[in-house]
Amino acid sequence: MNAQQIMQSEDFKRCEAFHGHICGGLAIGYLAATAGLDWLREKRALDEELVAIVETDACCVDAIQVLTGCTFGKGNLIYKDYGKMGFTFFNRRSGQGVRLSMNPETFRVNERQIELFKKTREGSITEAEQEELKTLGLQRTVEVLDTRPEDLFSMTAVTAGMPDKARIEPSKPCSRCGEPTMASKLETVDGSLVCRGCV
Repeated sequence: MNAQQIMQSEDFKRCEAFHGHICGGLAIGYLAATAGLDWLREKRALDEELVAIVETDACCVDAIQVLTGCTFGKGNLIYKDYGKMGFTFFNRRSGQGVRLSMNPETFRVNERQIELFKKTREGSITEAEQEELKTLGLQRTVEVLDTRPEDLFSMTAVTAGMPDKARIEPSKPCSRCGEPTMASKLETVDGSLVCRGCV
């Protein structure tokens, strides 16, 4: 499929609805998720049968959640704060996985977009600049979606490092704030069990 066909697909529309807008980051996540699922020969996870490990907290992660069914709430979306466009997908049933990382030569930053993003954060962007930013975002989206996943990403098979399934444990009160906390997340401070928020 080309970019226009992808953007008209129900899968991409669900990603857009969840994320709130179309952008190059969402397109990167869409391609990463579809390539990962294709590699694993899997469909969207209903429970914890798939795992996604993401190395960024950028827009792309929203498409990964929508398409793979891996979410923080189910414990099968793992975030590692590496600041990389790196995504690992595991199939718990087969034990197989794949890591996708953005090819440096395909990851080009548009300086004008960066400038306009900064103006948006500062609240100084004009209506004309907002339209320009929207146009640049759409152009980047089309450019990404018209790129073959194997050209956008390096893809490497992985079999080690699959995280354990999500744990469900009883809670205990933090000795400082009194809030119920997963017992394994409490730390001992001066002989008392304290939540990480109070440490």
